[in-house]
Amino acid sequence: MAGSGADDPGKVAGRQASLTDVASLAGVSHMTVSRVVNGTGPVRPETRARVLTAVEQLDYRPNSAARALVTGRSGTLGVVALESNLYGPASTLYGIENAAREAGYAITISSVSRPQRSSISDAIEYLRRQAVEGIVVIAPHVTAGIALEYAPRDVPLVAVGGGETAAVPVISVDQYDGARRVTEHLLALGHRTVWHVAGPGDWLEARDRERGWRETLDRRGADVPRVLRGDWSSRSGYEAGQALIKEKGVGAVFAANDQMALGLLRAFAEAGVAVPQDVRVAGFDDVPEAAYYSPPLTTVRQDFIEVGRRTFGLLAEHMDGGEQQRARHLVTPELIVRESTGPR
Repeated sequence: MAGSGADDPGKVAGRQASLTDVASLAGVSHMTVSRVVNGTGPVRPETRARVLTAVEQLDYRPNSAARALVTGRSGTLGVVALESNLYGPASTLYGIENAAREAGYAITISSVSRPQRSSISDAIEYLRRQAVEGIVVIAPHVTAGIALEYAPRDVPLVAVGGGETAAVPVISVDQYDGARRVTEHLLALGHRTVWHVAGPGDWLEARDRERGWRETLDRRGADVPRVLRGDWSSRSGYEAGQALIKEKGVGAVFAANDQMALGLLRAFAEAGVAVPQDVRVAGFDDVPEAAYYSPPLTTVRQDFIEVGRRTFGLLAEHMDGGEQQRARHLVTPELIVRESTGPR
């Protein structure tokens, strides 16, 4: 019948099913349904089965605010995310959402357009007012790491990429190790040194990648060329490539992300510099398009799904009453070798 809601099992007489509707269908009290839904008291197995059957038939969805009052748990996590179209931060957010969804949690996101201490603090406070059970701060920027020093301690909080000195537990891909791996790879091909197109100096990941590159050259007794610094964009990589063309003896270049590596490839191609015949190029991130660059790009893959799982697992420990301590948990990256560093 039109407008009756009969075609929607989650509606009763044109409205969303309520806890009272479930109680009526299951033939039990309102309190019994509450105990089953919220897990707050003992219920006989056969009664629990009837209630769950009614919940399924009516597609009943508990009111999250009401459940929070009863259980003290909202079933929602908060994420402070930097507004960015960059592959790393966006993929980190996806990994966290994926892990939370698998565990039955909803996500509330508070986006920060500029990584300033005040804006990050405001985002954390906004999420606290939403009664989230825990908060994840995606903190690839130096300012975000500083803001964590002043974060409240009355809500479980974990950072992703917050640096070695962060005031809260941190999950991060081992950026240093990824840079070490790719630099070692290029040196092993017979190059006397490796040039580096670094990311912005106020990004923690850029700092770790640059440090991994520099210290690897130092350990191998190789010369350390001057750093060319970009802003993560392909345009800045292109400009760095134009500068490198004017240098003598450039045989290998490690770009701090794949977008800048793409710009390098374009600049070299325009100048008639063949990759990998004349110069070898490697990036970092393994964006989905990296395998289709011309030539396909050697790069460092970050496992963002694993980052999400570990982040949620650490946060869940704190939400369950575990002690929150400063610690940095690292996810090992993987070197992906493709034709851009292939044989001469």
